[in-house]
Amino acid sequence: MKLQSRLPDSDAEELPRELAELGQKIAALTGPAHTELDAAYTNVVDAIRRRRKILSLVQEALSQLRLDIKYLMFDLEVTRQERDELRRQVEDR
Repeated sequence: MKLQSRLPDSDAEELPRELAELGQKIAALTGPAHTELDAAYTNVVDAIRRRRKILSLVQEALSQLRLDIKYLMFDLEVTRQERDELRRQVEDR
């Protein structure tokens, strides 16, 4: 019976090379050692994917926050300019 890799080619690229090699070596094992190591390997791979997803979400949130701050700073500056212009107009009357 040929063991199929749980990881498609695209997943192999997202995992560190060493971890992908470890998965291949675990897949080549037989017996109870394979079962135990395969479960642990699956847990590690899942944890790596979750961490990468979380990191990606945090990076996106930070990028959006930076953009929002730029918009707010622009809006604040324009509001100050409008305020100063209105003050000048009131003082000129």
